[in-house]
Amino acid sequence: MEKYEQAERSIVKKYRREIWIPFLSAIKQYDLIQEGDKIAVCISGGKDSMLMAKCIQHLQKYSEFPFEVEYLVMDPGYNAVNRQRIEDNAQALNLPIKIFETKIFDIVAKVDQSPCYLCAKMRRGHLYKHAQDLGCNKIALGHHFDDVIETVLMSMFYGGEYKTMMPKLHSTNYPGMELIRPMYMVKEADIIAWKRYNDLNFIQCACRFTENCVLGDNGGGSKRQEMKELIKKLRRTSPGIDKNIFHSIHNVNLETIIGWRRGSEQHSFLDDYDQEE
Repeated sequence: MEKYEQAERSIVKKYRREIWIPFLSAIKQYDLIQEGDKIAVCISGGKDSMLMAKCIQHLQKYSEFPFEVEYLVMDPGYNAVNRQRIEDNAQALNLPIKIFETKIFDIVAKVDQSPCYLCAKMRRGHLYKHAQDLGCNKIALGHHFDDVIETVLMSMFYGGEYKTMMPKLHSTNYPGMELIRPMYMVKEADIIAWKRYNDLNFIQCACRFTENCVLGDNGGGSKRQEMKELIKKLRRTSPGIDKNIFHSIHNVNLETIIGWRRGSEQHSFLDDYDQEE
């Protein structure tokens, strides 16, 4: 059996409960893929996006309705080692990638503050534009379950608000384009287990500001990593705490919320407090 066949088979066999079923559940629950879609599967070269690509590739084979896929890799200025690793993994996993190059790393290297924010914004814009040029109406990103709950905690601890990572979004700058996150319900630990089971080595940190971490399972030093460590610690005493955080974003009790906003409109529980009496 070829390596790509084993990797794909393990998704629906060995890791059926951990990966395949959560992947399908997210697509159905959030209505992420419809008939006639042309999806740009955005591959960064990491474990999350590579697994997402294999899941979507398998889904396309057996889907009840037709949809098209482009496997898109943006090179923002990778070093030769990372670029080659992406190409080798794509070949090993039988993913027909299309690579396009940008100068994002060169641009953000000249920025003094928040290079990560600028980099992420520019990458997203380039992906939307290139996907649209290919005739796609959606881009798929590899954010997973842990990314979602980490975002919730980061928004509360450091942003002073309750904000989530949405499973899909309409683009504000590219009309007709949509962003979807098919890995929304897949846990990072299960992605790592799949990677190790298939003896795959993906790039971890391709940014030139952190060139020292080329391969591995964990990043380090960021607020998100801080949240990862916190959740890991909480799981030891309360194994279901991550699921509770995840369920909380689907089960907000507005009767107990002090204030909220929709767009630029700010609301308070006082708006209709006396009417309820």
